[in-house]
Amino acid sequence: MSTSSTVRWGIVGTGGIAAAMVEDLRLLPDAEVVAVGSRSAASAAEFAAAHGIGRHHPSYDEVCRNPEVDAVYVSTIHPGHRDAALLAIDAGKAVLVEKPFTMDAAEARQVVDAARAKGVFVMEAMWARFNPHLVRVRQLLAEGALGDVRLVTADHCQWFAEDPSHRLFSPELGGGALLDLGIYPVSFASMVLGPPATVTAVGTTAFTGVDATTSVLLTYGSGAQAVLTTTMSALGPNRAAIVGTDARIEVDPVFYTPTGFTLTRRDGSVERFDEPHEGHGLRHEAAELMRCLHDGRTESDVLPLDETVSIMETMDEVRRQIGLDYSVL
Repeated sequence: MSTSSTVRWGIVGTGGIAAAMVEDLRLLPDAEVVAVGSRSAASAAEFAAAHGIGRHHPSYDEVCRNPEVDAVYVSTIHPGHRDAALLAIDAGKAVLVEKPFTMDAAEARQVVDAARAKGVFVMEAMWARFNPHLVRVRQLLAEGALGDVRLVTADHCQWFAEDPSHRLFSPELGGGALLDLGIYPVSFASMVLGPPATVTAVGTTAFTGVDATTSVLLTYGSGAQAVLTTTMSALGPNRAAIVGTDARIEVDPVFYTPTGFTLTRRDGSVERFDEPHEGHGLRHEAAELMRCLHDGRTESDVLPLDETVSIMETMDEVRRQIGLDYSVL
């Protein structure tokens, strides 16, 4: 890191989520975006010009090895996450890897092992985990406000036109509802209940062979269950709920974005959580990385690496049960 308190960021990838992250990083006084890299020199130059970034590189490796960069945000297509993360780790840079962390648990373990061997910070960019409303949800859970959690429900359902050129329909780009959309409900359940004891999944396929709709039932040793649904064929409510023996939390749509929630106690009394919010909501995960760097930590206790691997293991089992094998599509 630089000797100042400012963390200098390099951006890997030039898609929409990268643009949103750059905008959010500008809301953090101790963050500075200094470089962007792309596989295309023209794309990197165009992105840098559009967002006022001083350096642009025609490869991911060059932005990772830029000595002015302290932390790298990986926002490539899904199949590129592992390799870009490994480049950044090899260069000794802290890394924030867009969700899904990797294509599968085996790749996740490779990244985690490399980071731990190198002694550098790595975290999955599951931005929902760090938004203020879910921070408060975790506080309520830790306080025991809900009693024993019996049920978690969450859906992430969007509509996309059937376009074979769109990345969500492309097997080569890791398309399908599960990896892109379903990761949010699965991660939400993990946040509340931890790793499941059993996984049961059903799914239907899109015209390209990737999953179009997937539903998942998770069970836990405590007797709790999680019911999760995702589709890219229809717009759903995109809500989440946590139901306990003493109270329930119902998160407003869209549950993974900065939003509010209602706490309803068993006696019928109701409390609301609402907080004004600026930006897209991505800056909170970046702030977590910077907090950890300043504290000398190599992983976050809000989203530990072992949990990220566990989430990918759950995703792998869902994929196995619904027959989503990218190697044969």
